[in-house]
Amino acid sequence: MKRRRILIAEDEHPIRQGLADALESEGYEVIAVGDGKAALNLARQEDIHLAILDIMMPELSGYDVCREIRKTNRLLPIMMLTAKGQEIDKVVGLELGADDYMVKPFGIRELLARVSALLRRAEVGNDPGDALSQLPPEFSMGEALVDAAQYEIQVTESRESLTQRELKLLGLFFLHSGEVLSRDFLLNGVWGIDYLGTTRTLDQHVAQIRKKLGGSGKLIETVHGVGYRFRE
Repeated sequence: MKRRRILIAEDEHPIRQGLADALESEGYEVIAVGDGKAALNLARQEDIHLAILDIMMPELSGYDVCREIRKTNRLLPIMMLTAKGQEIDKVVGLELGADDYMVKPFGIRELLARVSALLRRAEVGNDPGDALSQLPPEFSMGEALVDAAQYEIQVTESRESLTQRELKLLGLFFLHSGEVLSRDFLLNGVWGIDYLGTTRTLDQHVAQIRKKLGGSGKLIETVHGVGYRFRE
């Protein structure tokens, strides 16, 4: 079986080396660099299966690298590392298309578990039986038109791009219109059954797609204590 190749972009050498050693001990192939520009070049040139990006780096920030990767690759799993632990750092990363984040200092065992989960979910996400394969090329949600083929959403004359997880969430709401969907159902459908994060990540994604839906965002209702419902 081909070894999974992981890109680490972290400017602090002790952390970068520690991550590389831990991942290599688990059988992964690791490419480690200390700045964002080198990370972006490698992500474009090499066959990478997962990227771990520190937010604060020389040349280009982790945000910049994530944004550029997502312009051409919507499927590569991306984990962001933040030292601040502030919610805004996590929200920005998720809005740019990151799949997960960890706050420094973190435990190596948890990071390894999250890496393994991201890689498994990526394999499931590429399966033709994935939920995205059930969607029509275009579908309407209120006054918004979702272009599933192009990962875009149009409201009046404005068009915005969608991350894969945002499209999956919209797709689940569309396919189950009128139904109350629990947080566990949505997490399993979008992040996978082995997701290790909190429901806060889901709530942040829902808030983001509400914004992108414009006035139609109010059609996604919060069902307190349970989850959400799309009621058109």
